[in-house]
Formats: sequence, C-alpha cells, structure tokens
Amino acid sequence: MKRVASIQDISCLGRCSLTVALPVLSVLGVECAVIPTAVLSTHTIFPDFTCRDLTDELLPIARHWQSQQVHLDALCSGYLASPRQTEAVCQVFDLLRARDTLVVVDPAMADHGRLYKPFAPDFPQYMKKVCARADVLLPNLTEACLLTDTPYREEADEAFIRQLLKKLSALAPRVVLTGVSFDEKRLGAMSYNRETDRYFSYFNEKVPASFHGTGDIFTATVLGGMMQGRSLEQAVALAVDFTLECIRCTRADPEASWYGVEFEKALPWLAKRGAEEMKQG
Repeated sequence: MKRVASIQDISCLGRCSLTVALPVLSVLGVECAVIPTAVLSTHTIFPDFTCRDLTDELLPIARHWQSQQVHLDALCSGYLASPRQTEAVCQVFDLLRARDTLVVVDPAMADHGRLYKPFAPDFPQYMKKVCARADVLLPNLTEACLLTDTPYREEADEAFIRQLLKKLSALAPRVVLTGVSFDEKRLGAMSYNRETDRYFSYFNEKVPASFHGTGDIFTATVLGGMMQGRSLEQAVALAVDFTLECIRCTRADPEASWYGVEFEKALPWLAKRGAEEMKQG
C-alpha cells in the first residue's frame, strides 16, 4: 500500500483540509499519514473561530519519522497559515523526501481575485518557495496569478491560461490549473508538462454553485489517483468528475449545510469508479 503524508490544518467543523484528505485517500486505497499545521475550531468562513498554531511541531514530527526510517511515496501540502510555516514545510520536504517521493503542493491562499483574509500582500512570495519544491503544483486562477505576478482576470481565455501555465512551470515541472472554464456549460482543469511541452485539459458539467472545500477534494483525488498508478492527466480527469459528483450530491439535499460539500455521499461513487478504472488498466 502506498503511503503519503498530508501537511495541512485540521478544521474540527467544516469539510476541508485533513478531514477531506483522509477519507478520500483511504477510499482510493492509500495510507494517509498526517502532519497537522494547525487545529481550528471551524474552517475560516465561520466567524470567531479559534486556532492553535502547530508550526513548532512540524520539524520534530519529521525528524522522528526520519529516525524511524519512514518511507513516503508522496508528500502533499495545502493551506499554510504564515510565512514561518512555509519555511518549516520546506524543511519538512527536505528531510522526508526520497528520490522516489512525489511532492504535490496546493498553494491554498486565495480565491476570487484576492488573498484569504489572514494573509499579508507579500505572502505569495513565501508560498513560491514551497511551490518551487513541487513535482506537481495545483493552484486555482487567483493563486496562479499571484504566484506569477500576473494581473488577475475573471474571464480567462485559453491563450491566457496557456501563458499562465507556462509561467507557473518556472516553479514546478508539472502544473495543473483548477477551476478552468471557457464557456457557460463546462468547468474543469488544464495542465502543462514542462518536460514534454504538452498541455492537457478536461472538462465536465459546470454547476452554478460554489462550495467551500472543493479544492481540497480535487487535490486529494489527484494525489490518490496518481498513487494508484494513473498518469497525472488520468488523475485530473478523475478529480474533475469526483468533485462534480460531490457538488451534485450536495445540491440534491435541501438540508445540506452551507459550510461544506457533502462529499461523504459521493465516496461510494469514487470507490466504484476507481476500482473499475484500475481493472481496465
């Protein structure tokens, strides 16, 4: 069984971060070890949430694992709460990365054209250091613009996205841009491989709704799909389809909470789809 380490926060209420990564990866047959960066009472959309920063615990955890000769097939980082934390995560990567360890980075720091509230304007410069250690980088459009010092555009055509992906490839050899849409009916992702100079795109239905935590679902599915032996392109297609299925399940429930996607209802779909695709080779 493949073993990965997920480096991000635990939100005690609200479906995101580690509470999403753990079950999604488990359903895909991947062991998920965790390095929690913080413990929050809820995710950050809730008012007056509490937060216990765990930056001082990151390196001791990594050093203990190193002393026990723990091998990781992948390392994956998500939301990081401060410049100091980005520096610590870079050190964790350096300590635990073996030659065959895949490093995946979701630079979760912004959306809809602006940084998340806790971050200062210079935070993307610190996140760039984390991204530069990635084999696979998965930003959304806002994060991609911030990482490349590109003025943000709400409406982005294919030429703009291709240019943005090439800029991002200066940070990581394989880049996946999430939340890509070129018309009113389709939404998906587009990737670029610096080594082969090839683009890839995959789209599915565009649902007129927005939910917190879909980026975490997407990243965990891409990671799990690659650990099952899929190519990055195949894993991206699986992630687009699964994220859509999660949204469909949530929209179908009139009692659904506003603070998260009911991804649990879609996990049987993911298990079945994952098993079928692996049988087909």
